[in-house]
Amino acid sequence: MRVRLRDIADEFGVSTVTVWKALRNHSDISVKTRERILQRVKECGYRPNLTARGLVTGHSSLVGLVVPDLIHPFFAEVAKSLSFALRQHGYLLMIASSEEDPVLEIEEIQHLLSHRLDGLVVASAQNSFDGLRLIEENGTPLVLIDRSLSLDSNFVGSDDYRAGCLAAEHLIEIGCTRCAHIRGPENSVGQGRFEGFRDTLEMRGLRLNPKLVIAPRTFDIDGRKRGSESMKRLLRRNLSVNGLFCFNDAIAIGAMTTAFESGRRIPEDLAVIGCGNLHYNDSLRTPLTSIDQASSSMGKRAAGLLIDLFNAEAPMAKRHIVLSPHLVVRDSTRKVPPGQDILEPVLLAVAESSRVIAPRKKTQLHSVPSKAHRKA
Repeated sequence: MRVRLRDIADEFGVSTVTVWKALRNHSDISVKTRERILQRVKECGYRPNLTARGLVTGHSSLVGLVVPDLIHPFFAEVAKSLSFALRQHGYLLMIASSEEDPVLEIEEIQHLLSHRLDGLVVASAQNSFDGLRLIEENGTPLVLIDRSLSLDSNFVGSDDYRAGCLAAEHLIEIGCTRCAHIRGPENSVGQGRFEGFRDTLEMRGLRLNPKLVIAPRTFDIDGRKRGSESMKRLLRRNLSVNGLFCFNDAIAIGAMTTAFESGRRIPEDLAVIGCGNLHYNDSLRTPLTSIDQASSSMGKRAAGLLIDLFNAEAPMAKRHIVLSPHLVVRDSTRKVPPGQDILEPVLLAVAESSRVIAPRKKTQLHSVPSKAHRKA
C-alpha cells in the first residue's frame, strides 16, 4: 500500500505541513522532529506525489529534452551532462525523440508539456522557430541546443562554420587536393559546416566540386548506413578523391567501412575527418580524426542557462552561447611523409631500443678490435 504524506503526519501527531517542511529542511522545524520524520520516511519508502506538489507550488522540478535520435552518441553525451547539471539544482530530466520528424517533434513537446514541465531543451527538426514560439508564449522557458533557428531564442551550440574551416585547413595541410564532403541537413548546423569547409578550400585555391558534395537521405539517424551509401555514390563518380569531411562521426565511420571494402587505404589513399569526437573514435580499426564540438559543455551550459531563466525576477534578454570547436587528430588523417615507408618509424624505434639496451650486456661475443689492437 502506498504511503501518503497524511499517513506519516498522523503517525507523529503533526500536520501535513510540518512533514512537508521537514522534508525540505525548513528552519522552523526542530532538528529532533525533522530527524524522526526523515527516518520514518526512509523506513516506509515514501515517495512524494510530484503531480500534486506541482499543482500546489506551480513547479514540477522536471525539465524536458527533445532530440532527433536517442541512441546517437552525440546527443547521449549532451543528455548526460545536461541531466547531471540539472540534478545539482534539484531538477530531473525527461527525454523524448523526434526521429528527425518536425510533426512528431511537436507532438512529443506537447506530451512533455502536459506534465507541467518547468523548462524545455530542444535540438529541433523544425525549419523555423514559428512552430516553437508558442512554447515561450505560454510561459515555459525554452533553450535550443545544437541547431539555431532564430536569433530571438535562447541557444547553446557549437560554431559550425568554424568546424568546417578546421576540417578544410587540416586536409590541405596534409596534402589533400581533391576534397569531398558528405554534408548535413540544410539547417544552421549542416549549412554552417558546409560553408566553412567550402569557403576555406576556396581561400586556399581549391574549388569544391559540386559533384563531390553528397547529401544523404537522413543525417543523425542510421548515420553509419547513410555514410556507407554516400561513399558508394562518391566512388561511382570516380573522381579520385583524397580527402573527405563528413557531417558527423557516424557518417564518417560508415564511409570508411565502404572505402576499406573497395580497397582504399585510409589515410594513404583517402584521409577522413568526422565531426563530434565520439568517445569510441580511438577504438576503431583506423582511429577517426574528428572535430570536437564540446558536447559535455553544451549540456552543462544549457542547464546553466535554464537555471538562470528559472531564477530571473524579470524577463531576460535572449542569449546565444556559441562554443569553440577544436580538431582532434588521429590515424584517419595521419599520413606518412612522401618517401618514407610506413614501417620506417617502427623499425627506427626498434633499432633505437636495441642500441640503448646493448651496453647493459656483461659480455660481447663478437667485439670489434680497437685501433690499438690493430696497430699491434
